[in-house]
Amino acid sequence: MLTPVPIIARWSQQPCVTPSVSGGGHRVSSGRMFLWTGSKGAQGSGGERRTIYQKVREYDVLDKRKTVTALKAGEDRAILLGLSMILFSVMMYFVLGITMVRSYSDSVWTEESSCSVLNSTIVAEINCTYSCGSECWKSSKYPCLQVFVSLNTSGKVVRLSHNEEAQDTNPKCFYVPKCRKDYNAMHTVIMNISERLKTQQQVLCYTDPGEQQDSALLTRIYGRVAVFHSLFWPTCTLIGGTIIIAMVKLTQYLSIMCEQVGRIKR
Repeated sequence: MLTPVPIIARWSQQPCVTPSVSGGGHRVSSGRMFLWTGSKGAQGSGGERRTIYQKVREYDVLDKRKTVTALKAGEDRAILLGLSMILFSVMMYFVLGITMVRSYSDSVWTEESSCSVLNSTIVAEINCTYSCGSECWKSSKYPCLQVFVSLNTSGKVVRLSHNEEAQDTNPKCFYVPKCRKDYNAMHTVIMNISERLKTQQQVLCYTDPGEQQDSALLTRIYGRVAVFHSLFWPTCTLIGGTIIIAMVKLTQYLSIMCEQVGRIKR
């Protein structure tokens, strides 16, 4: 909108005389001049500034949305990883619970004792079968080593087995080797075990404190150390998955708190 602004020029006391176009006379005009001003230029520059500000604002909003989207995707993946680790550890606990922990709880050979080796001899040959291919089985034999020990605490004589598997497979034999075609190789292994037991008069063995079993074990498969090692890694996996989920939730909580504090300051 253009508006005329009157400006009075005072060059002299007399009015300003200008020559006339039609004739030789002169035309007297007053000493008032008009300066045309307006806000067209100001409006144009303000609109350009607002347009630039809006573009910058839109770019900032887009950048923030991209950042929020990327962070949300990363948080979702972290939570999924934590849940997978927890699920894996729970499955491992279930498998170990029905195998290792159950066997450990059912074992009766829990008391450690010192035993004296009395006799270590091969008493018989036991038949066994071995695989010779797909759906192919052949028979063989292995020597049965029988070992008797005396408990130093009570003086009771019991039969000694290598571990729980040997006790379950054949309680009369100290060690049950893997069935092979070569009988001489198995016989050599059994003789080496017998000679080693004869040289060691005192051995550490595990007995039944309730005296329900008339045998003792040289080693335990399902002992405390074995159970601890089997449960160690599932426990670490469970703790790691829980920590990951807790850290993600803590990050989200701190982000919400920072946003609320920023709104309050504004």
